[in-house]
Amino acid sequence: MSHEFRELLKKISSGTHTHEDLTRGEAAQATRLLLAGKATPAQIGAFLIAHRIKRPTAEELAGMLDAYAEYGPRLPQRDLPHPLVIFGHPYDGRSRTAPLGVLVALVLAAAGAAVLLHGSGCCPPKYGLPLEVVWRGLGVDWRGWSLEQVGRCLEQTGLGFLYLPDCFPQAQALMEYRDQIGKRPPLATLELVWAPYEGPFHLVAGYVHPPTEATMLELFALQGIQNFTTVKGLEGSSDLPRERTAILNHRGERLLLKARDHHLAGPEIPLAEEKELLRQMHQLLNGDPSPLAPAVLWNGGSYLWLLGYAQSLSEGIQQAEELLRSGRVREKLQQLQHLACLAQLS
Repeated sequence: MSHEFRELLKKISSGTHTHEDLTRGEAAQATRLLLAGKATPAQIGAFLIAHRIKRPTAEELAGMLDAYAEYGPRLPQRDLPHPLVIFGHPYDGRSRTAPLGVLVALVLAAAGAAVLLHGSGCCPPKYGLPLEVVWRGLGVDWRGWSLEQVGRCLEQTGLGFLYLPDCFPQAQALMEYRDQIGKRPPLATLELVWAPYEGPFHLVAGYVHPPTEATMLELFALQGIQNFTTVKGLEGSSDLPRERTAILNHRGERLLLKARDHHLAGPEIPLAEEKELLRQMHQLLNGDPSPLAPAVLWNGGSYLWLLGYAQSLSEGIQQAEELLRSGRVREKLQQLQHLACLAQLS
């Protein structure tokens, strides 16, 4: 048993009126002890659920990210023409709506952006469809890639993915406790705002509850992150909704985007069986009619504009449509598939 960890646990688990928030340094030390396996299973479970009930402060999350920076992987800066775009999607996947993150990343890369995604396999507590499985269904298996391979892929294709079980096994080991407590702990929030890259980047983080956005904004100030976009997205992801106004904060500016203003509104696309979802994705990539088209145009066009690849939102949507129609997005996927085959052979 870690006596140091017990003292930190006591501070946050003393009840509504008597608990104390951790300082940034204390939160960093608690996370170090978690990642190093110095706390007992009872202590780990108690810490995660107590922190979930208390709700983490921005200062605590900053300390936890400090520990992630020490223990986790950090891609060295690569030769990229623009700041790396890092998307934070919930690791436990989607259970109600179709995930668009992979297709949006392909659209952005086809436009000349460099995009990094990160995640794990099927994770608790939702056990939804994760992006890694979608990538694999499209013929790109990121499992087993080294940091160097991901970095080279970023330079060559503008796309990369960090697979948590391979790149950060200490954090992956805590998934078991997330399953046992049945709730998303603060670690799930960390995954939305984690930026494992040493060069300049633009962070895009999804969230569900408005208080989370306020915490994120305070956290970015503490971490010195100025290039960011927060999104009240579908199931906490970075996917912009179409049947309601999309609420974003882009570098400190509040934005309200409406798909109906661009004739792309409609009900959110329900999550189909994996085989059917992949069929719909291939339809879109091949230039055939697909139920995913309006949502991908809305998301792809919005991010092309927000990230500076289009002068206006309307122009971004037109550019996304042209990238898909011309086959450049499909070619980007084929380039990735080729590199994935080489990675498996190496």
